Amino acid sequence: MKLLLAGAVAIMLAFTAAPVLTAEGTPGAAPGKDMAAGKEKFEQWCKANPEKCKAERQAKREEWCKANPEKCKEMQAHREACKADPEKCKAERKAKREQWCKDNPERCSQMKARAEEREKK
Repeated sequence: MKLLLAGAVAIMLAFTAAPVLTAEGTPGAAPGKDMAAGKEKFEQWCKANPEKCKAERQAKREEWCKANPEKCKEMQAHREACKADPEKCKAERKAKREQWCKDNPERCSQMKARAEEREKK
């Protein structure tokens, strides 16, 4: 069950990962390792183009579900379970994040620092 939940969470995180904008101002492949900057650019593009953003995310989700029908069903089931009991999901996410921080202390501190910077803005 934990493996299933971990897989579903990983899938959900994959859907939230945002591509970078190309020079033409449309989403494209992310250059380099600076995903935080790419995500910010994508979020700006989404604010400026909400309908296109929504349509693109929907299309990517549908494409992924066609390629991964079993995982898609698991993710949808997990999403429904979280709607039914959001506190349980919140606790599970927190526990997973804490474990990840124990396993990756340096990377965790970097991510926390970036989050603090975003909050200041």
